[in-house]
Amino acid sequence: MHPASAEPTIGASMARDHAGTTAVITGASSGLGAEFARTLAARGANLVLVARREGRLTALARELETSYGVAADPVALDLARPDAAVELTASIRERGLTVDSLVNNAGFGMHGALAEADAARLDEQVRLNVAAVVSLTRAFLPEMTASGRGILVNLSSVAAFQPVPLMAVYGATKAFVLSFTEAVAFETRTSGLRVTALCPGPTRTEFFRVAGTEHRRRAYETPAQVVATAMRALDARRTPATIVSGRRNRAMAQAARIMPRSIVVPLTGRIMAD
Repeated sequence: MHPASAEPTIGASMARDHAGTTAVITGASSGLGAEFARTLAARGANLVLVARREGRLTALARELETSYGVAADPVALDLARPDAAVELTASIRERGLTVDSLVNNAGFGMHGALAEADAARLDEQVRLNVAAVVSLTRAFLPEMTASGRGILVNLSSVAAFQPVPLMAVYGATKAFVLSFTEAVAFETRTSGLRVTALCPGPTRTEFFRVAGTEHRRRAYETPAQVVATAMRALDARRTPATIVSGRRNRAMAQAARIMPRSIVVPLTGRIMAD
């Protein structure tokens, strides 16, 4: 069962203090990753910023150190490569860091029929969207639960709530992330770690340009809006295991749960073909 509301109306509390903690953020060079980095730095967290684009990472790290007085280490790495997650884990161990928070934000989608998709690119998508999330979560979960001061945010999507024709693999990877994260949230419920699957809808990032589905008629949220929604829920005394950002997106997620698959799949297919 997937809770469709992200607004904690009961048990809300003040902003959580992350001073002196260490947060690892993947896909940190732009969009939601960069916004999470700024938000956690503003709350005092030291950061390990991971993405492929070294120049952007370095610029962001210097910005955060100057603005917030935190330590920010850029790590240029393509997590879609085999064993990249192992390499990142080793790099963090070599730095002598203990991880309190992890934001698994890196990921991408591809638009088009499965039979016409590039097979190697599909493999990269599964490695990044699924395998890296599992590997990094497993690597750092023991120390995060022991600390009890941080957050584990795995980026899912509103695409997780139904099959997505023309983005079949992307939708399936995000459904995996949703299911995986809800299970981990239950397993860690007695620790102080806040665990959630963040499910944005269309967001003004580079995602749609990369996927080839940019559309002017979409109602986009900004990264700041999505991250603010996530942090409000993570600050609540009872953090939901699933956070859907945006009222319209929450309604769509709820409808996808209630409507028969025989209706949802063709409807989603028509939307994706637009």
